[in-house]
Amino acid sequence: MKTSKTRRFCLAVSTAAGMAVLLLSSAFWAPVARAEDKPEEKKPPSKSTPKNAPATKSGAPAGAPAPAGASTRPSSTPAANGPYRGPTQGAGASKGGPAEAHVTPATQGSHFPAGARTVATPGGGSVTRVNGRVADVHTPNGMDIHHGLNGRTTVVRQGPDGSRVVAVRGGYGYVQHPFVVRGNTFAARTYIVGGRPYQTFYRPYAFHGVALEVYTPARFYPIGFYGFVGAPFVAPVPYAWGWGIRTPWFGFYGGYFAPYPVYASPAFWLTDYLISQSLAAEYQAQMAAQAAAYPPPPPPGLPPGQVALTPDVKQAIADEVRRQMALENAEAQSNALNNDPNPASSGIARMFSDNNSHVFVVGDDLDLVDAGGQGCAVSQGDVLQLTQPPPPTASFATLVVMASKGGVECRKGSAVQVGLADLQNMQNHMHETLDQGLSDLQAHQGGLPAPPQQAMAMATPAVFMTGAPPPDQTVATQINQQYQQGTQAEQEVVGSGPAAAPAPAAGPGAPAGPPPTITLGQSIDQVVGMLGQPKNIVDLGAKKIYVYPDIKITFNNGTVADVE
Repeated sequence: MKTSKTRRFCLAVSTAAGMAVLLLSSAFWAPVARAEDKPEEKKPPSKSTPKNAPATKSGAPAGAPAPAGASTRPSSTPAANGPYRGPTQGAGASKGGPAEAHVTPATQGSHFPAGARTVATPGGGSVTRVNGRVADVHTPNGMDIHHGLNGRTTVVRQGPDGSRVVAVRGGYGYVQHPFVVRGNTFAARTYIVGGRPYQTFYRPYAFHGVALEVYTPARFYPIGFYGFVGAPFVAPVPYAWGWGIRTPWFGFYGGYFAPYPVYASPAFWLTDYLISQSLAAEYQAQMAAQAAAYPPPPPPGLPPGQVALTPDVKQAIADEVRRQMALENAEAQSNALNNDPNPASSGIARMFSDNNSHVFVVGDDLDLVDAGGQGCAVSQGDVLQLTQPPPPTASFATLVVMASKGGVECRKGSAVQVGLADLQNMQNHMHETLDQGLSDLQAHQGGLPAPPQQAMAMATPAVFMTGAPPPDQTVATQINQQYQQGTQAEQEVVGSGPAAAPAPAAGPGAPAGPPPTITLGQSIDQVVGMLGQPKNIVDLGAKKIYVYPDIKITFNNGTVADVE
């Protein structure tokens, strides 16, 4: 979903200036393309749809402080063996809310925080608890339900044919189906945007033994347009986004993000576009997940004029934007030669081998594990940095948190482990969102400089689009039905789990033991161990109410918050 924007500044660029921009852009893209090499047109390592799927710095805008350099490498590695995986969202920023989930923690039991416990239930299900709260449920009929630290619930079901349905509380999600074109497997994913189906495409491949899916553009812009994107503007461009009182996400994240006052190149405009789309989607997802009633803590307060997304962080994002656009430029040239996309070249495999640090803007709500073995979350708009690639056999990578929003989120500077599928989804999120921004750039809406005439030709469809299926018109129905079925199946699985062992009965004449004492901070497991299973459970996400015959206990994030 594209955020409505009111833009007030208008700047005209002459034809002669446009030609100058093209010449400058040619000088820019050439060394980048040589350094990263064009994608090799080879067959991907795996053509089967995954079962568990999920440079040179540009000048800063006038007035922007110089970059402070890369983040310090982590001094220690996380204690857990991998990420505590929550629901991923892929292109959540472009869809207005949670969008996707691939592998749930139920299938990666060793990747939980310290103290996590998984219990098998009758019929082939399982329940995983973290700090006393139900975090993940695997049902006998193949659904995986995840309750994130942020209070959102996601239900994932993988079909035997490689199809996938993802349902997120609030009516978000997607339906995905594989299809084959010219002997190569692709995935078509359908979301609901503004009440209508919206489709994106991916190419599966295997890397480090993990099944990944790489976003594949459905169209490519003229080569001259990518040159325009890579070049500086003739003069810094003031730009008014129009965010104000009617854009609540902007006020909510006012202590986290501030747009540049002027833009020295399209790359910096795309940087703010990427961040703003991510934050707008995160805010809307909170509302959809009833976070209005139980909101996470607001971003930490900072002195006036300061934001968590500091100039050096935004500079690093802008550098990544430019690298991504250089890669798409090479992909456009390959597509013009009638070649199929190479996911190994377009995905994180390339990023692990180019000797650069890389920045990822989170597009998924994820529960991760930090260096101390504790669980923490990241959400859309957070920023992570990869300073060195993982070992060749690793299924996860260690990243440093460059910016987060506070609350239950991973602290800035902490080292966290991110699964390779989630890392690929973050790159997908950036690529998808930038593609939307390119559409606005070419239309030079709201006063952006007009691209040169040579860059204004219509986009060319990707080669694989000749065999792509139409959007799934039943996506809304499938998402709603799956969420309802998942909620019901979870209740059955959790209810079928082993009950707490009752205390031994007192013998004749034995004095009665002290009554159980419920105190603030006790876990769900502790309470159930003393009182047994409740009569009813009211599940409100992070907040749960256990109703007993003579007492009602409210839990918040798995611990006792109130007793009535």
